[in-house]
Amino acid sequence: MLQAGDKMPSFRVVDEQGRVVTDQDMVGSKTVIYFYPKDSTPGCTAEACNIRDHYSSFMARGYQVYGVSKDSQASHIKFKEKYGLPFPLLSDPTTEMLQAFGAWGEKKLYGKTSMGTLRKTFVFDENGILERVIEKVDTKNHASQIL
Repeated sequence: MLQAGDKMPSFRVVDEQGRVVTDQDMVGSKTVIYFYPKDSTPGCTAEACNIRDHYSSFMARGYQVYGVSKDSQASHIKFKEKYGLPFPLLSDPTTEMLQAFGAWGEKKLYGKTSMGTLRKTFVFDENGILERVIEKVDTKNHASQIL
């Protein structure tokens, strides 16, 4: 379980355009990495659009923002285009990044337990040191939770 003061876990994934993104790419900028279950679902869309609507505030404060799910690059492209998302979406079909961040685990839905993406957000400083974890994400007001 990542805690404030921990170093960003190492990872290597691709964004929606197929560009390789690693933890080393995050060093030098304050970074918000938010994990969400699935493109184009109501909660995930509300969360992404709320961050989109406040993106200029993130930029003004020097943050780069990344959304991460296990969805495919093709799914991410459609999601980004449909909602005009200005930040990269990282694809983690193997769940290695999700697991490294502690954003993969047991979920209960309608009395059934399954493994899946846990909605969590991580805020890192310029050196890749974790400043904060948001575990109870308010999808409609997530930008204000972060900022």
